[in-house]
Amino acid sequence: MQADMFLTKLTSMCERSTEKGSMWVTMKRSSMKCQARLKKMACKEEHVEYWCLVCATDGKRNISTSVAII
Repeated sequence: MQADMFLTKLTSMCERSTEKGSMWVTMKRSSMKCQARLKKMACKEEHVEYWCLVCATDGKRNISTSVAII
């Protein structure tokens, strides 16, 4: 999901959870590549570009997006 749409849906999820319930937001660094590919890139001393995977849930709905780390 695009970052703008993610923020819109995250805002509405927060508004719903303030009235009743709770929500969770998690972030994880990811290279978006498998471990074998990362090892090959490390051997060749290639630069690995990392992303931040951001997920949110209120128990019923799940949304996520990935953001480039600069």
